Amino acid sequence: MPENSDDFPWVFINNVDSALGSLKNCEAYIVTGMQSVTNTALDLVVTQTDTGDNYNMENLMVEYIEMDRDMNQYIMAVEATLNEVKDKNYQNVTPNLKALAEEKLVALKSNNKESDLKKDHRFVQFRQQLRDVKKQCGLLVDPTDDDSEEQIDEDMIVTQSQTNFICPITQLEMKKPVKNKVCGHTYEEEAIRRIIESKHKRKKKACCPKVGCSHADVKLTDLVQDVVLRRAIENHRRMADSQNK
Repeated sequence: MPENSDDFPWVFINNVDSALGSLKNCEAYIVTGMQSVTNTALDLVVTQTDTGDNYNMENLMVEYIEMDRDMNQYIMAVEATLNEVKDKNYQNVTPNLKALAEEKLVALKSNNKESDLKKDHRFVQFRQQLRDVKKQCGLLVDPTDDDSEEQIDEDMIVTQSQTNFICPITQLEMKKPVKNKVCGHTYEEEAIRRIIESKHKRKKKACCPKVGCSHADVKLTDLVQDVVLRRAIENHRRMADSQNK
């Protein structure tokens, strides 16, 4: 292609834009991998399988977080390069997109620290979920593994947990609890979905059904599976069944 072509360098930019779109789709696979690690680690705790594997699960989670960081930094470097090329006149010069992108990527990576991976909110949340499930299952929690929390009376934990098992909509023990990312309240999945869908059909907003909550516009996208609570409920049921036998 001639260097003075009116299409240059937009044909290259369009190709890179398309490739970036495909790369961004990979994030869904990373999220799925993180969820699989979380589910496996929580299952090991609930079934009281040798929890020595927790360390390996933590390493896997760190690897996924590192992959996500590296991918996002690469995307940021390429997007910054494309924006720079679009803002300049390259009609008579062939821009070296690879060199420009690599320069920006090196700058981004220069601030990376391995210690930051374990400070990532997803890793912190992962460890918190493990601690919560251990407490729900009546297992010992290593005090050195929980610097941010004070020891709480076990009876209080059990009482509070059993209260949280009840759906504010059905007033029954939940089977598939989902958490509202906005206000933090949990509900039975089917019950809250019905409320939201019913309200939206009438062009109205759905309020959080938890008494006293001010969140007045609950959306389906606000809901996420509450894995920790679900496992706690399942464990509670198993313990109750074993006591009734």
